[in-house]
Formats: sequence, structure tokens, C-alpha cells
Amino acid sequence: MSVSVSRLLLGLHSDGRPVRVDEHLHLHGPLPAPLDRRSLLDAVERSGLRGRGGAGFPTALKLRAVAGGRGRKVVLANGVEGEPPSGKDKVLLRYVPHLVLDGVQIAAHAVGANQAIVAVSQSATVELAVLQNALRERAGADRVEVRVAAAPDAFVAGEETALVNAVCGRPPRPTATPPRPFQRGVDGRPTLVQNVETLAQLALVARRGPAWFREIGTRDEPGSALVTLSGAVGRPGVYEVPLGTPLLDLVAEAGGTTEPPRSVLVGGYFGSWLDAPTAFGCDLSEASLGAAGATLGARAIAVLAEGSCALAEVARVSRYLADESAGQCGPCVHGLAAIAHATASLTQAGNVEGKLRIRRWLDQVAGRGGCRHPDGAARFIRSALEVFADEIALHARSGQCPGRDLRLLPVHRRHDRKAA
Repeated sequence: MSVSVSRLLLGLHSDGRPVRVDEHLHLHGPLPAPLDRRSLLDAVERSGLRGRGGAGFPTALKLRAVAGGRGRKVVLANGVEGEPPSGKDKVLLRYVPHLVLDGVQIAAHAVGANQAIVAVSQSATVELAVLQNALRERAGADRVEVRVAAAPDAFVAGEETALVNAVCGRPPRPTATPPRPFQRGVDGRPTLVQNVETLAQLALVARRGPAWFREIGTRDEPGSALVTLSGAVGRPGVYEVPLGTPLLDLVAEAGGTTEPPRSVLVGGYFGSWLDAPTAFGCDLSEASLGAAGATLGARAIAVLAEGSCALAEVARVSRYLADESAGQCGPCVHGLAAIAHATASLTQAGNVEGKLRIRRWLDQVAGRGGCRHPDGAARFIRSALEVFADEIALHARSGQCPGRDLRLLPVHRRHDRKAA
């Protein structure tokens, strides 16, 4: 029995064409007449919708924070998706752009915005073209004008303060100190920065109501979510499933594992490694994964096979995360670089002290960066030290292991060339 649902991904064409505006309206109907702002915010709160970009912040609280600001507001839809193992936002933008644009309009009404921007990575040329065409299809029909912005291809560019800087023509560097975007963001105006999946979900809540939204998922984590599944599975891709779906059921729907599984990376490159039995005993919910020491994050999940060299995968991603820092504070510039080098050296024979050294350095960088980049990298590496302790010991004894570097975990091309 299938565990997938079709809410966000309703009406996809088998030939990969994006859903046109007339088809979109046939599937979902027109947007309802705008509720008054208070009623709309109350409906979003009752739905229990949380952000789908990774942090999981309650959407209604974020909307209210921006709505309560002074002056004209801005909606900034975050479709940058700079994390290599994640593909959910590109799927939405490429195939169902009108659902995202509906969500932008609903959010603009909810916060009182008169300007809206959809930001996409500059390398996502297909998605950029699809969005521009979708806006032409909607010309004259929307209350708030929307423009598309191309953001630099950088891991940190998706962080909300970095994204605000990028669309304002500044380097995409995160800022740690107030004001936050909801206080002063794009052009100094209160800005709602919301992931494009969250906005698409918002469009469904506005049409069908909070009770409908809660018909699937769990009581505390209602609704569906897009999950990017990769690695040693038969059919990698983006799946829409109810929150609370057993991970093992999702893997089965994706054709099962192609090799005996060794471990699972949950939450992407700011996530955590779990051994396979632990991971496959979890549901796709923060409650279940949290009890195992992990988090759903942006719901990028990679299955690592027994036949792969775990340390090679971890070392390559660690170097990638070090190289992708904004380069503006010591914990990233010096700390992550040193940790990446030390992680790579774990493959060398006789390196019995390397693990202890890395642990000490992880403690020194966590919580001390100008943004959360070193925290996420530290979580990824720390969990690897635990889950792959046997592999680390084997490498320390012999300098090698039976595994192959299958490069299951992707990095951007320029980093792949460095690691080759």
C-alpha cells in the first residue's frame, strides 16, 4: 500500500511539464475571497502548520510577527535550496509554481505586504524560467506584484538574513545580531522570509481550511511534507508523505534498499547520522527522530550502504561545509577548516588521537559562530564520530577499510573537483 499522498504534488504531468495556470485552477479552484487578516491568521494557527524549510517554526507566529511591524511589509519566498542532497523546493518551483505563487499572495495578505519576491539559486535556470512564465500566465490577476530574484549559489545563501542581503545586492552573509528580518529586512522593511513549501502549504490551508490540513499527519505535527530520499534506494527522489510515516515504509515505497544499509543521514548536512536499525525504527516526525537524537530538518534523507566507505563520505561533506562558510568569523574560517582536515586524516593508519582532537574542536566551535553554520556542521560530524566508531578504529589500525567511496552524498561540482 502506498504511503505517498498528492496534496502539494497533485496533477503532476508524466512528461515533466509544469502545471499551467488553467490546469492549476481546475485542480484546486480559485483562491477564496480574502478573509480578514485576523481570521486568516487564526486559521493558520489552528492548522498547526510549521515552517518546512528546516527550523519548523510555527507559521502563524511568524506571520503575526511581520504583520505587527510598522510600515510597508515584504514577502520573501525562499526557494534557494543550496543544500546538495535536497530537491523538494526545486520540484515545487519546476512543476507546481502556481501553488507557490498562490501562497505568496496569501502570505502578502496575511502580513499586509505590498511587495513580494521569490528567490531561487542562479544555477536553477529551469526553475527560474518556469517561474517567469508562470508570472506571465497570472499577469493582472494577483493583488501583489511578484518579482523573481536569482541568489548566489552558496550553502549559506538560504539562511534568511543572508538571503535578505543577497536580494538587496549585498554579499550573501548571515548576520547574527538584531534586527531580524521580521523587524527590518528587505530595504529596511519588515520582511516575511518563508520557505516555498511552507507557502504552498499555506495556499492549501487557505482553500481547504485547518481541519482538512489536519486530516493527515500526527496531532502535534499535522499535514504532509516533501521528503528528498537519496543514496542506496531503488528509486531516489522527492516524495510527499504524511508526517509520522514510518521511514521504513517510505524506503519500501522507493523500491527498498539496493544494498544492505549501514546508516542513514537524517536532516541533510546539518542533520545527524543514525545507524540503520535505529533510523528504520523511527517515524518521519520530530518527536520520533528527536528521541533518537536526530531532527527532520529540511527532510533530506540519505541511506548509506554497507559497501561504502563512511569516512570518505563524511570527510568530503566536512570539507564542503568548511568551504561553504561565509568566511566572516573564526569558528568557520579556522575551526571548520581544521576540523575538515582532521576528519580527512581519520582514514590514515595510526591516527588514534584524531577522534579526540575533533571532539574537542567541535566543542569549541559550536554556538560561537556568527550564524548557525558551524553548529550544523558540528552536529553532522559529531554524529558521524559516534555512528562510525568501528570504521574509524579500522582505519586507525590499517589505514583502509573494505568499503568503496561511492560518492553517495553529493556536493556542488567545484567541491567534487577538489575532492577528486
